[in-house]
Amino acid sequence: MSHIQRENDRKIYFEHYSGSKTTIVLIHGWGTSCRIWDTTLVALRAAGHAVVMFDQRGCGQSDKDFVVNSIDAGADDAIAILKYLGIQRAVFNGWSLGGAIAVAAASRMGADCAGLVLTAGASPRYVQAPDYPYGGAPGSTAATVAVMRQDRANFFDALTKAVCADPQSQAMHGWMWSQFMQTSPCADDSLAELDIIDQRLLLEKLQAPVLSFVGTKDVVVAPEVCRSVAQYAPNCKLVEFENCGHAPFVEDGVRYREALLGFLASIH
Repeated sequence: MSHIQRENDRKIYFEHYSGSKTTIVLIHGWGTSCRIWDTTLVALRAAGHAVVMFDQRGCGQSDKDFVVNSIDAGADDAIAILKYLGIQRAVFNGWSLGGAIAVAAASRMGADCAGLVLTAGASPRYVQAPDYPYGGAPGSTAATVAVMRQDRANFFDALTKAVCADPQSQAMHGWMWSQFMQTSPCADDSLAELDIIDQRLLLEKLQAPVLSFVGTKDVVVAPEVCRSVAQYAPNCKLVEFENCGHAPFVEDGVRYREALLGFLASIH
């Protein structure tokens, strides 16, 4: 197991798989862990890509008691891991809230960002604004956190059921639910931050190619949010999954992996 030390002696867990092709950084959704990417990881490695995955603050095998638990901190952790490994160029792929972290990390990497993938990503915004009609009502994530803190086990059970458009096997449900249950309440801060985050300017300045995956039946991140990425990112491709909810890599894994590998193959 590998860890990188961050502030106040707290550590972030990460995994690094070598490969001859462009490195891709897989950033999990809020409350899960890098294990959520295991099937995607196998396909990427088989295609020759180097892969970096890490558990966000408060999640998985990373320390649970970070003082700062923010989207920007997650992006800083991603960049710090790449620097530690000596990797200068990478593609970022973020799922759900991990999409917001991926956008922030891509912005930090500048010209060395080879590409950005948003898998049902919570970017550029998660909630509506006067000039942004997509997403949830303002304040909705703060309300979600308040409800979650009353009964985490049952909240995560319901959330796990809502991730996919159609019911999954009991094994799949238990696998995902167990990841949620490892998450520290300290990580709730990054979820609540979705009420205020706005990454439209970051996307407009991004020169790297962007791929946005859209689940048309997504009830976690509004499909319109994922589609709106193309309004801001200058070089964006949308791929829609008609029968998928929030996790196309689980619900339609074969097509998801084909589209992801095709996008990576187009990057030079």
